[in-house]
Amino acid sequence: MEVHKGQGLDWRVHLVDTGEETQTGGRVKRLGAWLDGDDTFMLTYGDGVGNVDLKALVAFHKSHGKLATVTAVRPPARFGGLALDGDRVNRFTEKPQAGEGWINGGFFVLDRRVVDYIEGDATLWESGPLEQLASEGQLMAFRHPGFWQPMDTIREKHLLEKLWESGQAPWKVWA
Repeated sequence: MEVHKGQGLDWRVHLVDTGEETQTGGRVKRLGAWLDGDDTFMLTYGDGVGNVDLKALVAFHKSHGKLATVTAVRPPARFGGLALDGDRVNRFTEKPQAGEGWINGGFFVLDRRVVDYIEGDATLWESGPLEQLASEGQLMAFRHPGFWQPMDTIREKHLLEKLWESGQAPWKVWA
């Protein structure tokens, strides 16, 4: 490991080629070979960024004793918001963060035992294991009200690049 501008952290990072056809759950299952029986590990999809407090996320996970923690975020709005009084616009806000509902933000802290919830390469993490963990009361939500943005579209890619180039990227932790 080569460390730039700082000291090394006590992390182990595994990059595992799971193949192009392996689904999200199958990818997690294949990581099992590198996890010890009592390991807690972090997982992210890698297609979104946020200023999630990772220390607080891990502390929350350890505090509740369940097998899995998902970071719950409010999705960014795609369109400008209108506050209406009849037909009159009281307030206009350009693409505010959604005020209702929480979604899967894609940052997880997991107990190694979640691997046992995954059948194989064809398993979708979201529709099999996460649903089962939730139904068994083993999935907890860490609410993150701060910045979170996916990069699923070219528009979102341009937005994130603009934030980075302007020096205003909320997810950037090292200068």
